Amino acid sequence: MTSERLKGVSAQLVPDAPNQWAKLPTFDELPHFKNYPGCAWDVWGKDDELGTVNLLTDEVVQRAAAEEIKTGKAVSLNWPLNFPSKPVFGRKPPEVLMKSRHGKITRDDEIHINTQSGTQWDGLRHFPVIEHAVFYNNTPCDSLPLGTIPLPDPNDIDPILAKIGIQNWAKHGICGRGVLLDLVRHQTAGGTKLLPYDPWTTHAITVPELEACAKAQGVEFRQGDILIIRVGFIQKYYANTQEARDALPGKPETFAGIEQSEDMKRFLWDNHFAAVASDQPALERWPTPEGTPHMHQTLLGLWGMPIGEFFDLEKLSEICAETGRYAFFFSSWPLNIIGGCASPPNAAVSPPRDGISIDSGH
Repeated sequence: MTSERLKGVSAQLVPDAPNQWAKLPTFDELPHFKNYPGCAWDVWGKDDELGTVNLLTDEVVQRAAAEEIKTGKAVSLNWPLNFPSKPVFGRKPPEVLMKSRHGKITRDDEIHINTQSGTQWDGLRHFPVIEHAVFYNNTPCDSLPLGTIPLPDPNDIDPILAKIGIQNWAKHGICGRGVLLDLVRHQTAGGTKLLPYDPWTTHAITVPELEACAKAQGVEFRQGDILIIRVGFIQKYYANTQEARDALPGKPETFAGIEQSEDMKRFLWDNHFAAVASDQPALERWPTPEGTPHMHQTLLGLWGMPIGEFFDLEKLSEICAETGRYAFFFSSWPLNIIGGCASPPNAAVSPPRDGISIDSGH
């Protein structure tokens, strides 16, 4: 299935540079979907269910592995499933039931979670183009079933139950070259200990800020990169009181995140990132300004770009600062949930070597 999809994709590769695309449209070259600019449905084809994960071809993954896996060490980016114990956005708190069996000799765990209560990938079924009630690739919202649906026969699954489900990313994997933009460390450099914004308050991260951080870190982007942005939510969560943590769900949701602007869309699309993630509960500034469409609608609904949220970037930040390198091999295998709209990412990175620079190939 994946190899068939990638035949069309591979045809666009430059013969003497297999890791680069011969021609992908810029954001401004993408067609509109009704009143929304930048629709990428035609880029991968009308039956596509991978979105920008198509950029993670065998060649791209191979190159990332060859360049970035050097020590064999790994750093998890998954916050424990238990956190936050009181989720935001009204989501169900995680429950882990530890059970004894067979005369209390053996044990089982029963886990009940909302797949978006903690570290997560937002999938293609999560957020539609609201005004027009369609998910990625013009999939009508009301065409996708809801409720508990038994799937007893793995050889007989109704295609509509699986359509644009997260099992597609689970089968393909989200693996390749990751790059960290550590805004927290960048914006507290020079001796100051205070961020110029509060991660728990509405604040827009701009394109110039991201570009300045990349320049200071020596990061050069490549097509197919998985962009990871450290904004500061989890750092503040660890540093705060339990009373402040527990109070979060009872307050209006206000969080720092990337701005909802045409410039931000150009930045994310024209760099051709395969996915984007941060340590915030919402990748984008929350709430959105009145009258401004959610960025989720463009990233998920029009591009099919995975959105990662609540990624635990604290250890990775330390290692990147110590080594002076902010690129690494990234590996993520979402849960294989047929028709799922989201999943814990099961994400880890192979951090860079100490003090050794590798030519990025630009």
